[in-house]
Amino acid sequence: MSRIGKSPIAIPAGVTVDVQPDVVVVKGKLGELSQNYSEVSIKVEEGNVIVERVANSKTERAKHGLYRSLINNMVVGVSEGFTKELELVGVGYRASNQGQKLDLALGFSHNIVLEIVPEVKVETVSEKGKNPIIKLSSYDKQLLGQVAAKIRSFRKPEPYKGKGIKFVGEELRRKAGKSA
Repeated sequence: MSRIGKSPIAIPAGVTVDVQPDVVVVKGKLGELSQNYSEVSIKVEEGNVIVERVANSKTERAKHGLYRSLINNMVVGVSEGFTKELELVGVGYRASNQGQKLDLALGFSHNIVLEIVPEVKVETVSEKGKNPIIKLSSYDKQLLGQVAAKIRSFRKPEPYKGKGIKFVGEELRRKAGKSA
């Protein structure tokens, strides 16, 4: 049995979970998320969400833990939210935002202007002597990761000097370079 799938999901105060035949809808103070599901049964009992397998086929075993994790991320997202921080490492790399427009100067001939979806809140922090930081926050973990990956893809960190856009706390594999 899936170790992740068999543990119940506690529903915090202020969060409602509505289970319909093909979709789970989770509502909270930060927003509303829905997820389609198949090949598992989902029940709400005594303030917990329980995900169970209907049979024991390979696809149902695989989806058991998957849907439990997705529903848990939805519950945590609408109650607390998620944040990701990206750091711009490099001379002259800058980030600024006006509302939902993110303006990145990454050493190309033109600045990159990215319109960020309204579900993701963006904030930039620039302190003298420190690398600029982009703070992203949302109640949808999947969308947040997708936006962060898109921003990171403009200038991935390179292995020699470490220049580029990296997640705060990310460990990079560094190479030695040429030896004379």
